[in-house]
Amino acid sequence: MKFNKLSIIIPVYNEEKTVNDILARVEAVDLGNLQKEIIMVDDFSTDKTREILKKYEPKYKIIYHDKNKGKGAALRAGFKEATGDIILIQDADLEYDPRDYPTLIGSILSGAADVVYGSRIMTNQPHRVLFFWHSLGNKCLTLFSNILTNLTLTDMETCYKVFTKDVLDTILPELKSSRFGIEPELTAQFAKNKFRIYEVGISYSGRTYQEGKKISWKDGLAAIWHIIRFNLLK
Repeated sequence: MKFNKLSIIIPVYNEEKTVNDILARVEAVDLGNLQKEIIMVDDFSTDKTREILKKYEPKYKIIYHDKNKGKGAALRAGFKEATGDIILIQDADLEYDPRDYPTLIGSILSGAADVVYGSRIMTNQPHRVLFFWHSLGNKCLTLFSNILTNLTLTDMETCYKVFTKDVLDTILPELKSSRFGIEPELTAQFAKNKFRIYEVGISYSGRTYQEGKKISWKDGLAAIWHIIRFNLLK
């Protein structure tokens, strides 16, 4: 199969300090003959993010939510607009480095994979050292997800999930999550449909809560329910 375009879906919420930088980094990545389609979804930001995004309207697809709906809802809105052969999820907070794109899409371009996860755990790339309990929580959620999906992922909660348009067309009608439950839901859908899943190591520059990190322990508790819901319940 020939791949011509990469659709990059970027959910944004109150990222006035980083949105210009992340777009510059995405643009700077050299993907050879592969075109880039950048889709921004503003989830009703209350800072200056929307004002900043206005200047990019002629260049990118930009969706504005009329109220805060959550990351899952933002991603689903972006997925519906994607026209690329490959879909990649990118956060707007600079924790994940677009220079990893060639590594992330390599197994799809070669025809080996349908889905690729970028792992912050299985990596020899630079990795900022931060919260022990946050890291332990991620590992426990991944383990619980693996038990129910029968996968061997090391980082289920990673932002970097990349998949083909055929995969998206299959799972999009089934997606329901509005908030961070989208991570275990996507994983459950990939497993249920028996897609070929690969995992590659990525770099990671995590933020502190003072620097704007949004996910909390409450989201971790909710993720346990979402893992059960999307793997065991219809």
